[in-house]
Amino acid sequence: MSIKLVREFKQNHKLSITPQLKKSIDLLQLSRLEIINKINNEIDENPFLKKDFDHESNSFDDMDLLENLPNKFTLQNHLENQLEDIKLNNKEKKIALVIIQCIEENGLLQIDLDEIEQLMECAHSIKEIKYVLSNIIHDLEPAGVGARNFKETIFIQLKKKEISVKELEIAHKILFNPQFSNFEDATSHLAKHYSKHKVETVLKKIKQCDLSPGLEFESTHIIQPDLEVIPDNNQNLNVQFRKDNFPLISLDQDLEELVKNKKNKASKELKEKIGEAKWLIRAINKRNETVQNVGTLICKIQADFLSNKSPELKPLSNVELAKKLKISPSTVSRILRSKYIQTPKGAVSMKSLLVSSVSKTRKVTPIQLMEEIQKIIEGEKKKLSDQKISDLLNIRGFNLARRTISKYRKKINLPSSRNR
Repeated sequence: MSIKLVREFKQNHKLSITPQLKKSIDLLQLSRLEIINKINNEIDENPFLKKDFDHESNSFDDMDLLENLPNKFTLQNHLENQLEDIKLNNKEKKIALVIIQCIEENGLLQIDLDEIEQLMECAHSIKEIKYVLSNIIHDLEPAGVGARNFKETIFIQLKKKEISVKELEIAHKILFNPQFSNFEDATSHLAKHYSKHKVETVLKKIKQCDLSPGLEFESTHIIQPDLEVIPDNNQNLNVQFRKDNFPLISLDQDLEELVKNKKNKASKELKEKIGEAKWLIRAINKRNETVQNVGTLICKIQADFLSNKSPELKPLSNVELAKKLKISPSTVSRILRSKYIQTPKGAVSMKSLLVSSVSKTRKVTPIQLMEEIQKIIEGEKKKLSDQKISDLLNIRGFNLARRTISKYRKKINLPSSRNR
């Protein structure tokens, strides 16, 4: 058998990430505080970058001052200290500590209880975890901490205000009745059963509640929103990039001219610094523009929620945002990391304004589905199985599998048809 040497040519497509593209991607996922810190460091290291003092805000942006602030308790420290004043058995305390570590800085618990069960290696049931969450964590300060969604944090805060039983009843119907798509529908319907004045009073108290109770305490790091929502006279929402405390940088053209002058014989390193300075200015402007575009689209879709017309968020995902903005879903994910929007309801993370749909044919949030399941079970004349509930909802166009119904029925701690 003879061996031959053969030369072949092949053409392959290969995606390679250049160093500048890698740095651009890294810039996207920096929080406002992190990117301000990076800009200030770059100004110190690159002589061709200068800060535009003419447009500089009076707000302090001295990062040394921020870094030297005295250490304070985090939200988790604050909650753990409160447990010491409550008589708990070992099991309750262990569960409570795990839940506290899962709470986000905004005060919300944004992971499922079954994930907490897995974190505890199934040593305690979801029923036990839910009991500790509802009866211990929800009683801690700040009011509304540990809620799993915006509706729940509002309701917890209302209970802490010790409003009347009648007002609490009205609030529960406004927040959790799936028939009401917005506050206007709720008001017109409930006015038939309660006084209009009382309904409007409850609505006013709902709108005054804080959607991010954890931020009112002391977060792990200083929160600085990138965007601000400003309602105009026509109740439209204008989304603006917050320029205060954000350093505006430009290229030092006088220094650039000196380097370009052949008489001065500038080194290669200096010329590279000019290129780096120009790239950084473009990258930061692009980053801020992309943040504003994503934030503006989110606020446009969730306008009813942000303008206090509805207690419900509309289903919205990274993929939907990416398609409408014609950018990559991974870019949207990076943009959402550690970005906050200052809204009329307080500072909220951009990510918290997104909620996925549980149905592919109809926009239905997990909260809406759980409310529908609870409503069907409460009104059943004979015990309905998960398959029967699935069939009833699918007639209305939900297109949900039995296992989906089972999953969300367990989340609201409702027993199966055999055990009801």
